[in-house]
Amino acid sequence: MQTKTKMSVVYITKIGVLAAIATVVMLFEIPLWFAPGFYKLDLSEIVVLIGGFALGPIAAILIEAIKIVLNFVINGTITGGIGEVANLIIGCSFVVPAALFYKYKKKMSGALVGMIIGVVFMTVVGSLLNLYVLLPVYAKVMPVEAIIKAGSMVNPKIINFETLVLLATAPFNLFKGIVSSLGTLLLYKKLSPILHK
Repeated sequence: MQTKTKMSVVYITKIGVLAAIATVVMLFEIPLWFAPGFYKLDLSEIVVLIGGFALGPIAAILIEAIKIVLNFVINGTITGGIGEVANLIIGCSFVVPAALFYKYKKKMSGALVGMIIGVVFMTVVGSLLNLYVLLPVYAKVMPVEAIIKAGSMVNPKIINFETLVLLATAPFNLFKGIVSSLGTLLLYKKLSPILHK
């Protein structure tokens, strides 16, 4: 019983530490050349994915959720929490499939396939959420024309929400997934022994 309690305390502590690190990393956002300014890349999914690989998919969800809540407390919201819920869903759509696949195939090939599945899921889920939830919400606080103009300044082929999602949102999530996967590949082996202690 004592060993089980000690293990759960260690597990919770690791989740808390990783969530705190992910929150700090999330504060550093990088604009990308092919997407409007309201799409900014942060590398916090690397931390979440490392946690998911080391501690399992449930831990990945918890780290993602804590990170989003802490970021909400630090930065506030302009979407009444809808953007934060969407970020949680999009982040989980990447890290959970990857962590699940790796849980059952704990090899480099398992990590690679898991991350590929995660990138595809995140790209699809992110595109659908933006098209049907986020962009319509933003359109209530910002004129539709301004949103489309922000996209067309980067890519003149962006003329409506559909082309914005196709030419900016989907490539953004694809790029984010690939960069996060590469970062995880570079760091996981070095950090894994610490996380498994």
